[in-house]
Amino acid sequence: MAAGTETVLPGKGRFVALLAVAEVLAMTLWFSATAVVPSLIRDYGIEPAHASLFTSLVQVGFVVGTLGSAILGLADRLEPRRFFAASAVIAGTANGIILFLDPTGPVVLAMRFLTGICMAGIYPVGVKIVTTWARGDRGLLVGVLVAALTLGSAFPHLFNSLGAVDWRIPIACSSLSALLAAVLIGFVSLGGETAKAPPFRIGLAFEGFRRPAMRYANFGYLGHMWELYAMWAWIGLFLLSSYRDRGIEDAPFWAAFTHFWVLAIGAAGAAGAGWIADRWGRTATTIVAMSVSAACSLLVGITYDAPIAAMVTLCLVWGIFVIADSAQFSAAISELAPANLVGTSITIQTSAGFLLTLAAIHVIPWFANLVGWEWSFVILAPGPLFGIWAMAKLRRHPDAVHLADGRR
Repeated sequence: MAAGTETVLPGKGRFVALLAVAEVLAMTLWFSATAVVPSLIRDYGIEPAHASLFTSLVQVGFVVGTLGSAILGLADRLEPRRFFAASAVIAGTANGIILFLDPTGPVVLAMRFLTGICMAGIYPVGVKIVTTWARGDRGLLVGVLVAALTLGSAFPHLFNSLGAVDWRIPIACSSLSALLAAVLIGFVSLGGETAKAPPFRIGLAFEGFRRPAMRYANFGYLGHMWELYAMWAWIGLFLLSSYRDRGIEDAPFWAAFTHFWVLAIGAAGAAGAGWIADRWGRTATTIVAMSVSAACSLLVGITYDAPIAAMVTLCLVWGIFVIADSAQFSAAISELAPANLVGTSITIQTSAGFLLTLAAIHVIPWFANLVGWEWSFVILAPGPLFGIWAMAKLRRHPDAVHLADGRR
């Protein structure tokens, strides 16, 4: 099949759309924490650091869950839709239990940690499912999935711009959404047979860091992840600080509203870059995206007290390119990995990336205290620069011929 060509499969569009909806519904368990924090601080006097554990413990649980899943090879050993459904049900139940607990107690935090562990059966497994439908459009399909999750990540910030609401509402809605996702995934068909998992061997989980081509793709992803979630987490405070220094009335509202659009516009970047990568190649697309995002991290400080239009425009451009390459690292691993290790390889890549984000997210406020919010993001630039180096190395590797039907 020629590079960039697509084969139409009956029901493909419907099943991919249904999968994207199920992914977003299940991942609301993660997204909802952003909407919960203001309410907990307002109603219970919880310190911001304690309230932030609602989000961070999900992320820690996700790292633990993906690492465990990768070591056990669950994404390749279990039927993917059943794995997805079971994960969504357990996570939704754990999250729902919080409604009957004191939100300031330790059991609530344990439930959030368990929710994060179960997320390991949602995103990586969804990527594996969508790649079974790929026929010359792998980058676009994974890009659409990431675009949907990007929108899901953005909406809590729009929600927060309207003011804090009762914390029980987003918790209840996200739990019900996860249970609905477990039902919907049962109506999603696979686009082809998945390879039988190899005999268990603990070292198989780390095959992606032993094989040079896969290692370069994973290094590219790590560079990307150093920047992505730290930018997403803190760009709102950068905007808030700038708006307040300008004396703008109702600065918190405008910061949250702008934060929403900076994230939401990234959905177009993820889907658009997927379409481009299938035609121009994965390495070229990711290198361009990381070049622009690295430049934005270095230049955004200049706009801190520049005209607002300049600052917002640069932030929106950054929002597009900081996520544009994300799906292509998963797509690349799915092309480079042995067919019977695709799920495991995507899972360990995701685990390593989110482990790195834990460090990056905590580095930004520390660095901001040293240099001010104006220049707090320059510390993110080494991430995409490292990623550019890794993808350039991958482009020259013989195995790169497997990427994007030969377009590298």
